[in-house]
Amino acid sequence: MTGAKPTTLRVQRVKKNHIRAKLTVFAALAALLLLVAIFSEQLCPYDPYAQDLSIAQQAPSSAHLMGTDRYGRDMFSRVLVGSRTSIYATLVLVAVVTAFGSAVGVTCGWYGGKLDTTLMRVSDLFLAFPSLVFALAVAGVLGGGIQNAILALAFIGWPKFARLARGLTLQQKSSSYLMAARLSGSSGPKLLVKHILPNIAGPILVTAVLDIGTMMMELAGLSFLGLGVKPPMAEWGSMINDGRSMLQISPWMVLSPGLAIFVTVMIFNLLGDTLRDFMDPKERNLK
Repeated sequence: MTGAKPTTLRVQRVKKNHIRAKLTVFAALAALLLLVAIFSEQLCPYDPYAQDLSIAQQAPSSAHLMGTDRYGRDMFSRVLVGSRTSIYATLVLVAVVTAFGSAVGVTCGWYGGKLDTTLMRVSDLFLAFPSLVFALAVAGVLGGGIQNAILALAFIGWPKFARLARGLTLQQKSSSYLMAARLSGSSGPKLLVKHILPNIAGPILVTAVLDIGTMMMELAGLSFLGLGVKPPMAEWGSMINDGRSMLQISPWMVLSPGLAIFVTVMIFNLLGDTLRDFMDPKERNLK
């Protein structure tokens, strides 16, 4: 019986080291995606917007790794350039939604009262509608363009973070250490900055990373339906829309941007899952 506890601790440490290794790998892959997006124009073997009808709809080959589209544009170059729009537009969207939703949630949880009741009923109203359908309606009213697509998705994406931040704030607000900090004379803003925000940042960060894949799919969905970027701008969702009518004769026109979306979403989802495991309080207590 005496050796049971050391053995359990050893297994837990091995598990913790395994989680750290996975987190390092997925973080490195995510960083690689961001670097590719930044330097996409320099990495392109061809001009992604140059048309050459003589090589239109060529199958993947050594000259064109992902083939060409109906206008003879190199699909590999367009996928690379499209990564900048798709990835960074998604990151901007997630950052806006996270910041605004968290601010609303913390405000409601900390101050309560009529403000809390009103904002939470508004969030319930937004959550009652299917998110993508609501985003389609908002994007349709605002008109096309990547900026309006981001605004439409941000308009319907903040309630989730508001609910999460409010619940975490209420949990911290009723904790004994915060009551002691209040008795010591700390003001409300100081308590928020020094105690509340650092303690709720972890779960919000994990949720934001996990939400990157969902937001990317929804942003690509709006572009696919013509409510995102405008042609000839390269973006993965709009590229799938451009090639869908030729799926049977030129499947690479759809599969190339589809594969890019799949790989990117998978990497960020795995990063979020691993980050959640890494920030688990039971795991963090192990050295």
